[in-house]
Amino acid sequence: MFTGLVADLGTVTGVEATADGVRLAVRTALAPELSEGDSVAVNGVCLTATAIDGGRFSADVMHETLRRSSLAEVGEGAAVNLELPLRAHDRLGGHVVQGHVDGLGTVRDVREDGFARIVEIAAPGELLRYVVEKGSIAVDGISLTVASVTDDAFSVSLIPETLERTNLGAAAQGQPVNLEV
Repeated sequence: MFTGLVADLGTVTGVEATADGVRLAVRTALAPELSEGDSVAVNGVCLTATAIDGGRFSADVMHETLRRSSLAEVGEGAAVNLELPLRAHDRLGGHVVQGHVDGLGTVRDVREDGFARIVEIAAPGELLRYVVEKGSIAVDGISLTVASVTDDAFSVSLIPETLERTNLGAAAQGQPVNLEV
């Protein structure tokens, strides 16, 4: 279980694709806190650390995860949102996030709104039926509040802190994002 509060913005340092799946390597300040077998959310996808090497960890991404998430499109140099699992004694500052991506959305529009930035995300109807205005949603693993919902999209409003600490600060039209409703 996670909270959707991103702990670090890591950098993908390796993508090894084989017929069996993909092995991702990610550089992060969180690596020293990880052990082999630990869970770590990468853009909202719960993965298992398979190796720790200095300031980076590796994780295997199976075909099912590649089909359902944006990790299939992640390349070397990509910024990824990272979060370690919730501990029983931790504060629950975001909302309960499982790290089980329900599907993909696509950034439709990004516009400034004072010091905030509105990001509109197109999403499939089978997910949108669970999205409610002022409800919680995880976008690339980030706990966010839904600002508005239409027939084919929803929007979130991002504060400067979120823009600085997560990969949504660089969100661009057409970008795929992981959604957990």
